[in-house]
Amino acid sequence: MISDRSDATTPGREDLVTVRFPEPAVAAGSTPLPVRLRELVAAAPDRPIASDGDTVLTRAEFDARTNRLARYLAARGVVRGDLVSIALPNTVTHLECSVAAWKLGAVPQPLSAKLPPAERDAVLSVAAPALVITETPDASGYDDDPLPDVVGPSWKAPTSGGSTGRPKVIVAGQAACVEQALGRVDGLRIERDGVMLCTAPLHHNAPYMFSLMALLQGHHVVLMQRFDAARTLELVGEHGVSWLYVVPTMMGRMLRLPPEHWSSATLGSLRTVLHVGAPCPPDVKRGWLERVGPGTVLELYSGTESQAGTAIDGRDWLAHPGSVGRVVRGEIKICDDDGRELGPGETGEIWMRSGGAPAYHYLGAVPKEQDGWESLGDMGHFDADGWLHLADRRSDMILVGGANVYPAEVEAALTAHPQVRDAVVVGLPDDDYGRIVHAIVQPVQGPGSGLADELREHCARLLSPYKNPRSYELVDHPLRDDAGKVRRSELAAARSGVSARASRS
Repeated sequence: MISDRSDATTPGREDLVTVRFPEPAVAAGSTPLPVRLRELVAAAPDRPIASDGDTVLTRAEFDARTNRLARYLAARGVVRGDLVSIALPNTVTHLECSVAAWKLGAVPQPLSAKLPPAERDAVLSVAAPALVITETPDASGYDDDPLPDVVGPSWKAPTSGGSTGRPKVIVAGQAACVEQALGRVDGLRIERDGVMLCTAPLHHNAPYMFSLMALLQGHHVVLMQRFDAARTLELVGEHGVSWLYVVPTMMGRMLRLPPEHWSSATLGSLRTVLHVGAPCPPDVKRGWLERVGPGTVLELYSGTESQAGTAIDGRDWLAHPGSVGRVVRGEIKICDDDGRELGPGETGEIWMRSGGAPAYHYLGAVPKEQDGWESLGDMGHFDADGWLHLADRRSDMILVGGANVYPAEVEAALTAHPQVRDAVVVGLPDDDYGRIVHAIVQPVQGPGSGLADELREHCARLLSPYKNPRSYELVDHPLRDDAGKVRRSELAAARSGVSARASRS
């Protein structure tokens, strides 16, 4: 533990409350999140609520343990409005710490347990939490009776470094009450009393948010401590998973499993397979639609900031291939560099606004804002029917001889090759074109001779000449983390030229 503020021992000490961000209005009679948990306990105390492969907790056990843990946090100075940083692996303790923070009106702030010290310190200097939890707390000596009900000023505060690596904390604009934190649960198809399988690290916003929402909906939240493609299929059948969270990287890895893994899998319990986090290659999308049915697959597009968002199911995707959906929350428009709104089919920067109460508040950053509209740096276009199609982040776009190249399009072409496990495209300096397209490829069978030539021919059939990679680098390690994240700017900066194993045309 660090940043232990031990001068307070009583939950709710108003003289110590310092909320560093605007508080949303909370209607009288709103239900604090811990009250929802008590309701779940009353309905089915012995039903499993969380497990991680090593530990299984019932609703009653989870509620009692988080009562003790809340008192443990309070004894170390945590009060309403404080941030509590949770730097733990994917275990039930991670979820317990979040709920314990809610029971004090504090704000849980998930943090990667694997951050190097310098990067962790940079995040903590922005978050300034009351407490950082880096190991499983021992709260066994504390009382497990219910605590006084309290609604915290925010229900979560994940971090993001984006492509720049500069940390910021994104404090949700929803208070820690059922009416606000679960306001979008129906659109996410998180029905009551299901089984949710979380495949990704909880320090990322989407798996963290969906796991907590599922828990509050009475789901048994099954946490994978580390993603494994084959084990994911097994867990769906073992637990009767109804709601599966994945990202395109995972989806691709699962599709590449030997056929016997799929033929032996029991997937009939699945009601929703939701994916977010990165553009999904069309071949991967179609593979999943074939295996679980178009009505089961749901894709979302939004940022952690959550000003606005789109959604699309598999049926609509087949009618509008490549789209990430129609706007289902907030407002979205596409603009050129001069701020002029663009029409259908014209690619530009995506601008969003919530159209209501603030969706979030930054610590350590300032929004990119114009006249109430905000941009996260993504590029895209609407088609004539109002379906949004993504291009890429502005910072990732490669300008080749004056023409725009969007890495996601090139990566989709590369991963369509049967010998490519994954690919990341970056721009490298070039005296002639300004930038050239460089492809970093993880082959299915590991680096070997001849694949670069095959990929040149393959991409030539799928892409315009200026979009084709001019150089290829074959690697034998994963290019993205388990949440599908990659920092292209870091990969590009590390390559002053083409690596020793790169093949250049």
